[in-house]
Parts: sequence; structure tokens; C-alpha cells
Amino acid sequence: MTDTVIRTLSASDAHLFDAHPDPLGAREAHLRTTFRPDWKRVALRDGEVVARGAWWGGPEDAEPVNINWFDVAEGEEEAGAELLRSAPWQVELEINLPGDWRERTDLRAAAEARFAAARAAGYELLVERFLYRWTPERGLPERPGRLLFKAEPDDGVFLEALRRIHSATLDAHALRAIAEGGLDRAAQEELDFFHWCPSPREWWQTAHTPDGDLAGIHIPAHNPSGPTIGFIGVLPRHRGHGYAYDLLVECTRTLVEQGAESITGATDRTNHPMAANFTKAGFPVVRERINLHPTGRTA
Repeated sequence: MTDTVIRTLSASDAHLFDAHPDPLGAREAHLRTTFRPDWKRVALRDGEVVARGAWWGGPEDAEPVNINWFDVAEGEEEAGAELLRSAPWQVELEINLPGDWRERTDLRAAAEARFAAARAAGYELLVERFLYRWTPERGLPERPGRLLFKAEPDDGVFLEALRRIHSATLDAHALRAIAEGGLDRAAQEELDFFHWCPSPREWWQTAHTPDGDLAGIHIPAHNPSGPTIGFIGVLPRHRGHGYAYDLLVECTRTLVEQGAESITGATDRTNHPMAANFTKAGFPVVRERINLHPTGRTA
């Protein structure tokens, strides 16, 4: 077997990225995603693409924030691993999969090849997530009317709310941030992400009980691919009343009022209450996402 050649692409040879089968439907899933040619890399053997990866970030980012397209040919797991190992950026890897990948033998084999390559490159599982998409034919959920919503210009209010929300959280990314840097780091990472999103700060809202007590927050947002449920969080002392659903409904309706024709959302597979809320609000699961992160992660 000849050696693997790893190549970073440019505008002139970006077509090489497309010279590979797409059994997991990544191309369709990324119709709204903009990739930079020089953040795409391929592994070649005898001139044939045997693995590929697309690193992604926002239009103003100097470096990518994740890898969200990664493919490996059958039997080429080591080439895929070398593609990841040799990259100048060691960032989180997202493997997006059709919703029925666990039931279909062909899709499961393709997914397992990618997992094996990632493990060989030093990546480990962080979390498995459901990906949702609301569209108008699903109908707008009715507001329960139990909470009072208002805009809040003070970032400090959101930061303190995030500290309290993350003090008892099921979210794997938040739990990792807490383990690495405590509640302050987890809250600040969330706040930084909200500011990174190219959507108005004025959309952020707090939610209050009728007697004025802060019950939670929601962040309607746009990421670079379109409208999304940025964040839903209920303060610990107000849990058990189903308020996350109220927040999700308000977030959805706010985005629609701002012109959204479809809305994405996501939650960890293990967060059963939030998954149930998405289903109740008319958000079907459209794909699944496996998040892996490089071991020894320091940033």
C-alpha cells in the first residue's frame, strides 16, 4: 500500500473535496454552511481521496471552532486518523448522522469507521445529541402564558443566571467547562457564544413568574447557518413546573416574528426532559450528532 498524502486545499483544487462518496448525507445537511477552501483537508492514496475533513468557523474567526464534516473510506481509518492528527487545529469534531443510522447496517458501518479514525487520532466521545428543525407546516405552539418575558440589556443578569442554571445542569458541554474551569468559566463560555452569534443582542430575554421572580432565560439566535434556539435555561429553584417548554415556545415564536422560516435546535440525547419539550413544541428530530473532543484539550 502506498503512503498517504495529506493536502490542505485551496480555491484551485477545492473540487478534490467532492471526489468522495457521501453515504451519510453530509452535503445535504450542510446546504446552508459556508466552508473556507483552505480549512478543508484531504488524504490521498494513489491520487484518490480516501478521507476528508472540513473545519468550520464564523466569517470573522481567525481559526476554526470545530470540524463538522469528516469522511473516511472503508478500510482507511488510519488515513482518516492522520488527517486529524496532522491538522494545525485541534478542535472539537462533530459527526452528523441520519436519524436512522443505528438501524441501517450500511450507515452504522460508515459511522463506526469515522469513530474508529477519530479514536485513533486521540479523540474521545463527549456527547451524543439530537438535532431538530421546526418548519411552518408543524404549526406554531401556543404560548402557555405562565411567565412574563422581557428584554434585559445587562449582561451581568444573564451571567449570574447562567451560573445558577449551570450549577445543576445535564448539558455535557457545560459539565466539561465546569470540570475544567468552574461555574464562572461555563457561564462565560455561554455568554461569549451568544455574543459570537450574528443576531441582535436585543433578542435575549429573561422570564419571570407573575410575582416578578426570575425563572429562566432564553436566547433566540442566528448562527451563520440560520435561525436557531440558542439557549433555554430554567433556574434550579423553578424546575419541576415545565417552564423549559414555555421558554422554548417563546424562543420559537420570537424567531418566527423576526422572519424565520425554519428553526434548528439541539439537545443531548440524555436530556430527556428537553427532548420531550422539543417534540411537544413541534420540532422533529432530523439528524443526530456525535461530538468528540481531542484528549489533552486545554482550550
